[in-house]
Amino acid sequence: MSAQTFAARMTAPKITARKGGDPIVCLTAYDAPTAAILDDYCDLILVGDSVGMVVHGLTTTVGVTLDMMIMHGQAVMRGSKKALVVVDLPFGSYEDSPETAFRSASRVMMETGCQAVKIESGSYAAQTIEYLVERGIPVMSHVGLRPQSMNVLGGFRARGRRQSVADEIVENAIAAAKAGSFAVVVEGTSVEIADKVTAAVDIPTIGIGASAGCDGQILVTPDMLGMFARVPKFVKKFGDMHGLIENSVKDYAAQVKARDFPAEAQTYKFTKD
Repeated sequence: MSAQTFAARMTAPKITARKGGDPIVCLTAYDAPTAAILDDYCDLILVGDSVGMVVHGLTTTVGVTLDMMIMHGQAVMRGSKKALVVVDLPFGSYEDSPETAFRSASRVMMETGCQAVKIESGSYAAQTIEYLVERGIPVMSHVGLRPQSMNVLGGFRARGRRQSVADEIVENAIAAAKAGSFAVVVEGTSVEIADKVTAAVDIPTIGIGASAGCDGQILVTPDMLGMFARVPKFVKKFGDMHGLIENSVKDYAAQVKARDFPAEAQTYKFTKD
């Protein structure tokens, strides 16, 4: 990546500097064409491990591999020019030690060219975050509902409804911020807990199923575009991609069967030299 290209992108320090300022716009992307569309409107594009569910048809994110994240991260980097690109570290690639996390994160950054990684931030995470940041890897943390921990948490359920859990979420966010995270995703919590986290940390909070009071918002792009019939409660459908694709395919199939496609405009004529 050239110095000019790097300079044109949003950076982690610039995201941090938006704390309490203009809301930070974030969405997920997994391919180059989508990233190219999002790039003009998003400050941050997350290559989320949600790719396992919305692209590869997995039932959870647990089966996502580091190779999958790198492949999709490379595609998003090709399609984007301005947004900060963050790539999720998948389940099993960082939890057991800071050294393992560094090997995974450095590989992701070297092979994709992305500007940061994201990890789900349990009680173990502060040491890992500090270790990565000290070695030149910007880290976005993730508290609240943590999809990689769904087998322990009992499924994809909102968290923070009990005081003990609420305190844990706030404490994890504070620990992640002190360790050097440049931003923290707050997912699937009550408005009150999300607002408490936002007030407690000096880095931006990025809400997803949290609060309009967060410093920014993120959604899974296929969800907000209406690709799926069922989406989480916190998703607003801003489009009907499913209907658009289905109607287009239905029209295509009908025209093929009627031999209306390809028409003259879509065919070539033989010409003599």
